[in-house]
Amino acid sequence: MPKSPDHPSPDHLRLASYNLHKCRGMTGPHAPERNLRVIAELDADVIALQEVDFRFGARPEALPRALIEKTTGMVPAPFLGTGENSLGWHGQTILLRPELRERAEIRRLPLPGIEPRGALVLRLPGLTVVAVHLGLMRSSRRAQLSRIIAQARRIGHDRMALTGDFNEWHDSRGLEALEALRVVTPGPSWPAPFPRLRYDRFAVSRSIEVLDCGVLDNEMARAASDHLPIWADLAVDAHEEVPRGYQPARVTSRIPGEDGVAGAD
Repeated sequence: MPKSPDHPSPDHLRLASYNLHKCRGMTGPHAPERNLRVIAELDADVIALQEVDFRFGARPEALPRALIEKTTGMVPAPFLGTGENSLGWHGQTILLRPELRERAEIRRLPLPGIEPRGALVLRLPGLTVVAVHLGLMRSSRRAQLSRIIAQARRIGHDRMALTGDFNEWHDSRGLEALEALRVVTPGPSWPAPFPRLRYDRFAVSRSIEVLDCGVLDNEMARAASDHLPIWADLAVDAHEEVPRGYQPARVTSRIPGEDGVAGAD
């Protein structure tokens, strides 16, 4: 895959998304070292991760927090997870370059649907990243995307990149709420050994130039998860000021509107 622009770049950013499948590959065993190697190979500035925690009980981390920076050079975005030992919220987290973390603001956005789901909203200079793992039902996915777009209008920022596991194989059905954005589908990403379906995507504001994009498809990536990771190189303005009125990360144990139930993966 092409090498990422220099880190950090004032006008280019590599964004990626990767569903880890709890670091169990297609059938197990738990082997997070493989996923960390794949993440390192992506050479991203920001990466949205799904299924980073085990699903049941206290939802402990499946991707060991202690190994992330040493192996990948990235750090988790600062927010409260589902449980005390969770890496993510509703199974999701965002990793980013340490230089970007210093300027990042993040919040959790509860989403509607049959299963408990949520989005992570990461505000960087010049770009708002929304990380998602959408529901299994198309009706839920439509409602979730509508909620995200409504929230984006409240933020009032015209450069947004939405990414994650959309759980949607169709290129238009279920994505109606994204009509004002440009949906970018790098290619089939599931199932990893024989990818056929385009579950993982980007949706970016039309003011954002997508310089390049792709699916990381190699032997390691096919073994490490049931999804292949996707990436996109974006042209951004890293010198832009954070809009007035934007709310930074909330460091609380509970946000009004959350149902308090651990999310399904």
